[in-house]
Amino acid sequence: MLRGGTSLLGIVNFVTFLISIPILGGGIWLASRANSTDCIRFLQWPIIAIGLAVMVVSLMGFAGACYRQTWLLRLYLFAMFFIVVALLFFIVFAFAVTDRGDGQVVMNRRFLEYQLSDYNGWLRDRVADPVYWATISACLRDGHACAAMRRFARDPNTGMLVPETPGMFYARDLSPIQSGCCKPPTSCAYTYENETFWTANPGVPTVVNDVDCSRWSNDQQTLCFQCDSCKAGVLAGIKKSWRKVAILNIVVLIILVIVYVAGCAAFRNARRIENDEPFGMARMTKTQPSRFQF
Repeated sequence: MLRGGTSLLGIVNFVTFLISIPILGGGIWLASRANSTDCIRFLQWPIIAIGLAVMVVSLMGFAGACYRQTWLLRLYLFAMFFIVVALLFFIVFAFAVTDRGDGQVVMNRRFLEYQLSDYNGWLRDRVADPVYWATISACLRDGHACAAMRRFARDPNTGMLVPETPGMFYARDLSPIQSGCCKPPTSCAYTYENETFWTANPGVPTVVNDVDCSRWSNDQQTLCFQCDSCKAGVLAGIKKSWRKVAILNIVVLIILVIVYVAGCAAFRNARRIENDEPFGMARMTKTQPSRFQF
C-alpha cells in the first residue's frame, strides 16, 4: 500500500506524464510549421527531446513510487534535475533570441511591414546566412507559401467572382511571411495589379536605400524570396511560434519543479521504509546521555 509522499509522487508523476503530451504536441506543431510555413527545421527538436524525456522520467518516477524502489527514485531525481535545467535553459534561450523585432505599422495598411535591421543576434545570423537562406527560400517556394494570397470578391453588380481590389488587399491581415516574401515592400511604391503581381511606378518616389525594390520580381518562383523583408518575415514567424511554445514550457517548468520537490520527499520516505524506520520516529540522539534517567 502506498503511503504519504510516495502515494502523492505516484499521482503527480502520472499527471506529469499527461502533461508531457502537450510538450510533444508543441514540438510536432513546430515541425509542421517548419514543413509548411517557417521552413526552420532545427527549432523543434529540443522541444520533442524534452517532451520525450519528461514522458520517460515520469513513468520512471511513477514506477519507483508504486514499488518503492529507492534506486529507481534516485535515478528519477537525477534525470529530473537535468530535465528541469534543460527546460529552463531552453526557455531563457527562446526569449533571448527573440527579444527584438516587431512589424512596423504603415499608413493605410492593415498588415505590418518587416525589416531585417529590426532583428539581431544568433537567430538573425542563422537565418540570414546565405547557405542556410538558400535552403529556407527553396522551402518557401516548394511549399507554395504565397499560394494562399490569391482571393476573389463578388461583384455587387454582376454577382460574379472577380479579383479583389487594391483597397481590399490593403485591408487584409497578412502573415509575416506573406507580407515580407509575397509582395514588394510598401516603401517601393509599386502599383498593385494583383496579390503577387506589382509594377513599378516611375512617377512616385521610393526609398532610395531599400535594395529590396530591385530584388522584387513578378516571376512567381522568385517574388521577394531573396529580399531582406522576407528574411525578417521568417524571423517574425519564428518569434511568434517560439513565444507560444515558451509560455507553455514555463507552465510545465513550474509543475516539474513541484514534482521534483515531491520526489525528494518521496525518496526520503522510501528510504525510511527500506530501513524499517517507523513514521514519526525521532532520529536525533544525544552524543553524551544524561546520568539521570526518567
